[in-house]
Amino acid sequence: MKNLFEAIASLFENLLFLPYQLLTQLESLSWWLANGMSFVFIAIGSIAAVYWINQLRKFDKNGEENKDPSAHSFL
Repeated sequence: MKNLFEAIASLFENLLFLPYQLLTQLESLSWWLANGMSFVFIAIGSIAAVYWINQLRKFDKNGEENKDPSAHSFL
């Protein structure tokens, strides 16, 4: 069993976390490049939030939203 857990640890430390180790080395060169993936995820989340809010407004304007308190099974 010990060998199994050591193999899993080795997989994560030597292979799967390699991109994150490269980002930590990149941070000494450029903070902006090292945080580029964070900026990408923030942009994706912001775009998704704006889309979702616009869809909610569209359904609210059309009167398609059922605002009855008993409309949802969890209420």
